[in-house]
Amino acid sequence: MKNKNGQELTQREILRKSKNRLTTVLLELEVFLLHLIGHLPSHLIRRFFYRLAGMKIGSHSTIHTGARFYNPENIEIGSGTIIGERVVLDGRSSLRIGNNVDIASEVMIYNAQHDIESMNFEAISKPVQIGDYVFVGPRCIILPGVRIGRGAVIAAGAVVTKDVEELQIVGGVPAKVIGERTLQELNYKLGRAALFR
Repeated sequence: MKNKNGQELTQREILRKSKNRLTTVLLELEVFLLHLIGHLPSHLIRRFFYRLAGMKIGSHSTIHTGARFYNPENIEIGSGTIIGERVVLDGRSSLRIGNNVDIASEVMIYNAQHDIESMNFEAISKPVQIGDYVFVGPRCIILPGVRIGRGAVIAAGAVVTKDVEELQIVGGVPAKVIGERTLQELNYKLGRAALFR
């Protein structure tokens, strides 16, 4: 057996590659099954299976339908957080989402990407951290290694490539500071999630 460069593989290398392939297939199956579960019209049932897959979800937090996860065991969501429909949450590195965070529909949060300067186009990963009381608008993209501070606001459609400080409002591609929240004391609750979403 040969590798993609045409070099003969040792028996140990063949065994390692086979094990890696099997692990990858099982992870892909988990992603697929969680995606199917994500369409069940019950927050209670979805949360049960997400927690069973290793995701840490705080009390009174909700993930709406159609969510997609990668490596859920590295995803931690605080209390009172609402995550919108058809989000992508990447757990290939650590993803920490705080308390009372509002993440709108179709947001994509990635913490792994390919190194475009690598000869082998290798994957690199960096953790993402989102503080308490953050609002992430619809269809935003948050890239690997980003830290979003407490109370920050990410405008709809923004692509966040670098850290956002507390209470900052950012927007655009790439996201830039466009304002600051004047409300300094954040202690609100987001309210009830829609029942069949």
